[in-house]
Amino acid sequence: MKVEELKAGQEVRYSGKLIVMRDQAQKRLKELLEKEERLPVNLEGQIVFYAGPARTPQGKVIGAIGPTTSARMDDYLEMLFRLGVVATVGKGKRSKKAIDACKRWKRVYFITPSGTAAALSKRVKSARVLAFEDLGPEAIYEIEVEEFPLIVAIDSEGNTIFKE
Repeated sequence: MKVEELKAGQEVRYSGKLIVMRDQAQKRLKELLEKEERLPVNLEGQIVFYAGPARTPQGKVIGAIGPTTSARMDDYLEMLFRLGVVATVGKGKRSKKAIDACKRWKRVYFITPSGTAAALSKRVKSARVLAFEDLGPEAIYEIEVEEFPLIVAIDSEGNTIFKE
């Protein structure tokens, strides 16, 4: 999947890795960068899913996992793109700053259906903690998904499905 070729409104079924993180993990990454310390994860070429999984039930790969409101992450988006992230996944509208960053870096923002965390978890084939395990559901996870439903909400040209 070449993100530069995707258009706002396009539906995608993604199979592959997603890096799961939210506010606290991104804050820690920023702090490590400011201290010029080595990061515990390589984000080059990765897609970041803004989510926090629920506790994993016995015999399951992962607990319910649904998208988190992405606007809360806008202050960290430029940092993620500098670290090589090619796309982000979440829910809801993003700021003009985020739209401009997608255009400048030729990256995309996907949304995935909210309110379907239990159903989305069935698309997860494997999961493991990569970093910041002490943060619990706010840790950085790597999940492998199959046929994960995504919609391009902001494309690499800055076009968006959201009305101004």
